[in-house]
Amino acid sequence: MGSTSGVGAPTLIGRRQSDLKKSFNLAIRSLLTTCPKQEFSKAFPNFTSAEQERLHQLFIQVITSLHGNIEEEFESLCLETQVGTALDTVEQLVEEQCIDPLFSDRSNVMEAVHHLSKAKKAEIQYLRGLLERAEEHNRIIQARVELLKNKTQEVSGRTDVVEKLRGGILSYGEHKMSGF
Repeated sequence: MGSTSGVGAPTLIGRRQSDLKKSFNLAIRSLLTTCPKQEFSKAFPNFTSAEQERLHQLFIQVITSLHGNIEEEFESLCLETQVGTALDTVEQLVEEQCIDPLFSDRSNVMEAVHHLSKAKKAEIQYLRGLLERAEEHNRIIQARVELLKNKTQEVSGRTDVVEKLRGGILSYGEHKMSGF
């Protein structure tokens, strides 16, 4: 996974690139370990000892070959996709900006928590103010509705009075006319 410079000498690989390679090799090693000869023989009880020995040797050859092929393919993919360069860039940025989460300063986290808390409290206050204004607006509208209901009742009561007066005036006029 190490890259080569223009002269052909391999360059040093970064810590992250080295960690990736070590992790991959550990994973492959644990997945592709051969089993003890006794365990292997138990899997083929119907074979003779010589056949079991030959099968075990073939198994070891296959595992060894598979391990080599997987490592080569991993190296090839890493070179093709330039994983090493990307990891080196990430490592450089982390060092430059001191953003490595394993070594970050807790005060930055606490400062962020403080700012977030402060912003949320301000938002709560703002929303409470909106709610209070909306409730006040609703009270004003309800008062207007009540006022309009009362005026409607007054108007309908006055209409009754006007009708009675009109009826009284008409009957008075009729009575006075018939008296002449």
